Amino acid sequence: MSKKILALVLMVAMMAALVAGCASTATTAAPAATTAAVAETTAAAATETVKIGYAMSNFDDKWLTYMREAAEAKAAELGVEFTMVDAKDDAATQLGQIENFVAQGVDAIVVVPVNTDATEAITKAAFDAKIPLIAVNRNFKSSEDYTTYVGSNSIDAGVFQMEYIGEKLGGKGNIVIMRGADGHEAAAMRTQGNLDVIAAKYPDIKVLENDTSSWDRAKGMAMAENWLQKYGEEINAFVCNNDEMAIGAVKAIENAGLTGKILVAGVDCTPDALVELKKGTLSFTVFQDPKGQGAGGVQAAYDIATGKTVEKIVWIPYVAVPPSEYDTYAAFWGM
Repeated sequence: MSKKILALVLMVAMMAALVAGCASTATTAAPAATTAAVAETTAAAATETVKIGYAMSNFDDKWLTYMREAAEAKAAELGVEFTMVDAKDDAATQLGQIENFVAQGVDAIVVVPVNTDATEAITKAAFDAKIPLIAVNRNFKSSEDYTTYVGSNSIDAGVFQMEYIGEKLGGKGNIVIMRGADGHEAAAMRTQGNLDVIAAKYPDIKVLENDTSSWDRAKGMAMAENWLQKYGEEINAFVCNNDEMAIGAVKAIENAGLTGKILVAGVDCTPDALVELKKGTLSFTVFQDPKGQGAGGVQAAYDIATGKTVEKIVWIPYVAVPPSEYDTYAAFWGM
C-alpha cells in the first residue's frame, strides 16, 4: 500500500511541475521603457490594437495639413486605433484633449504643442499615467518632458535663410524679419538662426523690424504693407519664418510695384511657395518634410507602444531650396 501512495505522490508532483513550467513560458517580461518617466509603461500586447491619440495644434495651418494627412495615412497603414483632435491654437483646449486621451487609456500620445513654453501640464498628464509622449514638429523646452521628439532642428532653417540672403545682398543692407507665433519653438529658433548669422557673418546688415504675424498669409501681407509704407525701398529683403507669411509679403510687394527689387525668403517649401519660387517672386525657401514628420511621429508612437526602442530625438533634416532646386521639390509634391 505504501508503494502505491508513493507513486501517487510522485505523479501529482510531476503534474504540478509541468503546469508551473507552462505558466512560466507564457509570461512575457514588460519591455524596457524609453525614458525614466515612462519606466513602468507596458507595451501593448501584440494581439491587441494599439491606440494612439494625436493632438494637433491647429487643423487650419497649410503646412500642418500636409503633416496631418501623412499621420493619418501612416496610422491606417499600421492598423492602429487612431484619434486626432484640433486644439484650434488654444493651449487650455489642448491640455483638456490630452487629459481625455489619458482617460481613454491610449497606448501613446502624439502632440504638436500649441505653446512650447508651457508644456509642463501636458507632460505631467501623460507621464503620471505612464503613457509615452511623442512631441512632433515643435520641440519642448526640455528633452526630459517627452519620450521622443520627431522633427527638424529649427535653428537650421533660420541659418539657411540668412546665409542665402546675406550672400545675395553682398553682406550689407536692410532686412525685416517676420516671425511665427510667439510661444512657438520654431518661431523663436528660426529667428535666432537669422540673428546668429547676421552677428557672425554680416554685421553690416541691419534689421529694421522683427515682429510676429503668426504664421498667417493674410496677416503677413498686412504687416508687409505697413512696413513698405514706412520704409519703401529701404527694405532689401523680407526674411519670414514660414512660406505663408512670405507669400503674404510677396503679394504686398507686388501691389506696391516693387517686384524684383526686394528679396523674400520663407520656410517649408510648400507647393504654393514653389509656384512663387518658379515665378521669381519668392527668392528662397527651406524644405521641411511634413510627410516625414507626420508619419514619423505615428511610427515612433507605435514602436514605443509595442516595446521597441526609439531614439530620444528623431531628426527630419531641413534642406535649403534656392530657385535652382525647383524641379526636385516640384517632383516631391507631384507638381
